[in-house]
Amino acid sequence: MSKGQRKKGNGAGVKTEAVKTYREGERFPGRVGRTWEDSEPAFPMPPTAPRDAPNILYVILDDVGYGWCEPFGGKIRTPAMMKLAQQGLRYTHFTTTALCSPTRSCLITGRNHHSVGMANITELATGFPGYNGRQPQDKAGVPAMLHQHGYTSYCIGKWHNTPSEETSIAGPYDRWPTGPVFGFDRFYGFLGGDCDQWNPKLFLDREAVDPPRTPEEGYHLSEDLVDRAISWISQHHSADPAKPWLTWLALGCAHAPHHVAPEWVDKYKGQFDMGWDAYREQVLARQKELGIFPQDAKLAPMLEGLPSWDSLSADEKRLFARMAEIYAGFVEHADAQLGRLMEFLERTGQLDNTLVFVFIGDNGSSGEGTLTGLFNEQSVANNVQETVAQNLARIDQFGQPGSYNHYPVGWAMAGNAPFQLCKQYTHFGGVRNPLIVHWPRGIEAKGELRTQYHHVIDIVPTILEAIGIEAPRFINTVQQEPVEGYGMTYSFNDAQAPSNHATQYFEMLGNRGLYHYGWKVVTYHGRKPWENAAKWSFDEDHWELYNLSEDPTESNDLMKGRDRANLDDPMVKKCIELVSLWWAEAGRYQVLPLDDRFQIRALGRQGLYAHRERMTFYEGTVRIQEFSGPDTKNRSWEMTAEVEVPAGEAQGPIVALGGTSAGWTLYLQKGVPVFCYNFPGPEYTYLRGKAALTPGKHLLRYAFEKTGPEPYGAGGTGRLYVDGKLVAEGVIPRTVPVGYSMDETFDLGCDKGTAVSPEYASNARFTGRVLRVDFDLKPDLHPDAQDPAKKAEGRFQHEMLRQ
Repeated sequence: MSKGQRKKGNGAGVKTEAVKTYREGERFPGRVGRTWEDSEPAFPMPPTAPRDAPNILYVILDDVGYGWCEPFGGKIRTPAMMKLAQQGLRYTHFTTTALCSPTRSCLITGRNHHSVGMANITELATGFPGYNGRQPQDKAGVPAMLHQHGYTSYCIGKWHNTPSEETSIAGPYDRWPTGPVFGFDRFYGFLGGDCDQWNPKLFLDREAVDPPRTPEEGYHLSEDLVDRAISWISQHHSADPAKPWLTWLALGCAHAPHHVAPEWVDKYKGQFDMGWDAYREQVLARQKELGIFPQDAKLAPMLEGLPSWDSLSADEKRLFARMAEIYAGFVEHADAQLGRLMEFLERTGQLDNTLVFVFIGDNGSSGEGTLTGLFNEQSVANNVQETVAQNLARIDQFGQPGSYNHYPVGWAMAGNAPFQLCKQYTHFGGVRNPLIVHWPRGIEAKGELRTQYHHVIDIVPTILEAIGIEAPRFINTVQQEPVEGYGMTYSFNDAQAPSNHATQYFEMLGNRGLYHYGWKVVTYHGRKPWENAAKWSFDEDHWELYNLSEDPTESNDLMKGRDRANLDDPMVKKCIELVSLWWAEAGRYQVLPLDDRFQIRALGRQGLYAHRERMTFYEGTVRIQEFSGPDTKNRSWEMTAEVEVPAGEAQGPIVALGGTSAGWTLYLQKGVPVFCYNFPGPEYTYLRGKAALTPGKHLLRYAFEKTGPEPYGAGGTGRLYVDGKLVAEGVIPRTVPVGYSMDETFDLGCDKGTAVSPEYASNARFTGRVLRVDFDLKPDLHPDAQDPAKKAEGRFQHEMLRQ
């Protein structure tokens, strides 16, 4: 019996007829009588994709600037990317938003980042439509769009587009990757902005899971994410090879921390000894050889305040060059994983009809590593100064488990060659990133450059064009707002076609810009990457003007030295025209009101989600984000843990917050209770009991009495009690004022991720039972502690490192 037919009648003389079908959700087209003989069946069918619809693959690297990778003139070897570029297209004039989460919101929705409330990261949201960090239901993601056309979608890797206070098991889950707003079918990855590459805090769909191996067993996050992508796509293709898929593969690389095995780092030994100034010159020369820039293109100026490489000491040069080597090895290792995925797609016959987008960075290189780089990002977040001598002594530990490292700002500027500035800024150093597009079945051209201007909002409409469908009017019964980008398929086989994206605004943390028909105006709002406040008001911003057809690197500000009141000057008139257009676009896309209150944005929703001073956590509590757990910073506090100790020698963490970067933990070591406070440095303070606990139930209480006069990070006295008796007491000289970690969590009965104390292993578990833990968080009555501006300053630095 052929497909789509059914038997009719009984016994001999059976005949067949076509079976009616209808799309799920539509009206039943059959007929219902008293019995089946009087009725006509029809089967509801899931949506199907258009014939030969391509698979869609996003590959997103994090914090990689324009001048790092070899397809665009950089000195980091990326053979997998190079192969895709040689067989596909390189878009040389593609722009992002200057920050991770906003760029990703554009990539997934086809709308501008302020349009979907993602002006910044969710941790810095404020109470205005363009800034609230909550993806609206009427602007759903492309997975939800394609679900109506028969696609299955997978989200793998970094996310960071869910409001931070909604990332616990309590939900809500609407804005998780698998929630209705974004619409992915499966998720495997991490929810925050950055992640330890050796010990990531992972979720499988909505459940916290541990990595499949340890670093000692060879684990690395980039490899794990590609393993998962291959596994899911392999199963999908085996189950239904005709059904297309969309995969979002967002690697943690190359966001800090820069983690990779030494053998990848050693490949670059000595290759960055020339320093960041010479690196920029060498990269521009390579970019000219590739035809990416004309021969008369110039390097844009470096940011004032950055030291020249020649001015550094020999120790600084050695340390900073090693940091660049680690970063390069990190990126090449990630490229090798991309190569594994491409080889799998080719071997299984899927590569020809997979539309691949490789985004080499979701913004420019990151300048959050300070002028001298960092071994532990929590140091700068908590106002702890790392010295060159200190870091030189542990140079071989950089990039390895236990580090949370970042390179100096100078390398961020170099990695954005030939442009100026970096991530967070609307100059091209912050918003211009390489794009590789590969689709053998849909693109005839091979190895060509595309110079048309495009922006991250153009990817979704390109996908819709390639499939041959329109964005749905309704998703989850909610009427959808139009997609705001412009499809790029017109340029796939026509290098000379004029760009269809004529105008694009930019805004990030008060920095502003506008592209319009080959011209650009842009402002630098006066805050350097290592600073926390703007130097002047919006009205005092200097609007720079660039003619990109003559000056593609933004090296010659046409407004410099001009009389801005001279309306007869054509450059002044052009600048006024474009600035006026910026204000119009800002009004259209929810960019207003402008907001440069950098620190206070870190506390924007504190009143909506106030912390409790008394909290109880029960057995099984794991992977609670720091901001949802007990706030034990800058105050006196105590906790009481009710535990059940088994016979034999009990071991492991009872309750822990943080990780190797900083934190505290209460645990048993050979049955003896120990409290460890880990201050960035690291500086460990231990309070140890005197005897092992006997089998049975016990109450362990830790109390911290803040005694220092400072409102933030003051020291005090810690006391440890067992069943009401004091067993240990000691001074903790100083405490963490801002944050314990970027991605570590609060856990009962275990310490997920890296270990707070070096006396037990990562992901260690308590061998007994933790029945409950009660917290009493005393209010801090110091007057400065009630000042929101002062309180927010360090928090802002902490959250900016998470981007």
